[in-house]
Amino acid sequence: GSEAAGEQGQEEEEAEDRLKEQMDNLLDKSAKTRQAALQSLRLAFSSRTLSKFLLERRLTLTDSLERCLKKGKGEEQALAGTVLTLLCLQMGSCPEGEEVFRNLKPLLISILTDSMASPSARQSCATALGTCCYIAAADLE
Repeated sequence: GSEAAGEQGQEEEEAEDRLKEQMDNLLDKSAKTRQAALQSLRLAFSSRTLSKFLLERRLTLTDSLERCLKKGKGEEQALAGTVLTLLCLQMGSCPEGEEVFRNLKPLLISILTDSMASPSARQSCATALGTCCYIAAADLE
């Protein structure tokens, strides 16, 4: 029993280390590296519950996603919107989740209403806006 628990703890620690590395890669100069990191985070966030891990790193992750949304183009913006949606789902309706949504809401609206943004980025931002608003917005309006 204790061996299995030890192995599970070690696997979780290794998974967290990989997630930290991917979060660091969101700040890379290469768009390909950032996109690969976003794809890895999307997969991780959609395959297991990481609420505690994400709660502790929400500010760093929010800043990184904001950067990807602002400076990225097309595919990167679309992936960032998807990761943001999954982040909101993971965090739920806690005050911290509301804070993440409140910080990124103006940027999501900006991309959504930008006729020059790619259709995939606009669609992803619309989904993120709707989902995060439903889950994390305390303001009923």
